[in-house]
Amino acid sequence: MATTEREGTPHRRPRKKRRHSLRWLAGLLAVAVGGWGWFQWQCWGLQVTQAEAALSRLPEGFDGYRIVHLSDLHGHEYGEGNADLLARVAEQKPDLIVITGDVVDQESQLEMIPALAKGLAAVAPAYYVTGNHEWSLGTGTVKELKGLFSQCGVTPLSNQYEILERNGSQMVLAGVDDPNGYADQTTPEELFAQINKQAPGLFTLLLAHRNDRFGEYAEAGYDFVMSGHGHGGIVRLPFLGGLVGTDRRFFPDWTAGLYTLGDSTLFVSRGLGNNTVPFQGFRIFNRPELAVVTLKTG
Repeated sequence: MATTEREGTPHRRPRKKRRHSLRWLAGLLAVAVGGWGWFQWQCWGLQVTQAEAALSRLPEGFDGYRIVHLSDLHGHEYGEGNADLLARVAEQKPDLIVITGDVVDQESQLEMIPALAKGLAAVAPAYYVTGNHEWSLGTGTVKELKGLFSQCGVTPLSNQYEILERNGSQMVLAGVDDPNGYADQTTPEELFAQINKQAPGLFTLLLAHRNDRFGEYAEAGYDFVMSGHGHGGIVRLPFLGGLVGTDRRFFPDWTAGLYTLGDSTLFVSRGLGNNTVPFQGFRIFNRPELAVVTLKTG
């Protein structure tokens, strides 16, 4: 009887199958590792962005004024003592640094403030307004946070304003506390009325955490507003923009970049960190943003 294999000859087909399976497993592992690395890069790969805001009422002396905009850090540190973030800020050679809230989520994160604040203040004049997450920690923590910023060279603006000067021109820099703050605090509208009474006709730049209140700021009369809060819409889709708002609604307005409403212009930062609220603890096509906004006469 004819045979194709001698008795005792090992059968090699299973070994080939095992090798084929191992290759598939190795390929799947490589895809998984690469996908996880890409996801982490999306969540924490810091991106420096550049924007030009053409503003019709901007004084000539502030043409070319460079503002570094930080928002929504949520207690994250880029390098020890935020050294990597501070180095990126310094590279931009800003005229002004603004921080629009949600710097911390937990009281223990106040420990990171001195290094961050001192580093920023060493680069350029820096200003801070509160976000909703700071107020959720309590008024005592907010008071301590503002004190730390102030002691380390960063000016908190709590429903207040200052007049900035450059090349013979003046403009108002105003800042409002988040609505999660004191119930009887000065409103953005009331603050604008004070400004219009005491410094009538000056260009106004407002720092306010909440991007979704742009309609109120525009109606009040502010020329230019800088905000955060929206986290870029968490997931950004080509041609459609942000997918999810901080109010859990789909396709929210004003999530990143420049917008106009009447005579007012808004710039929204995508933010630097991620909070732990479901659907807000990650980013897709929406890397953390260190924004540089250059003001131009429109």
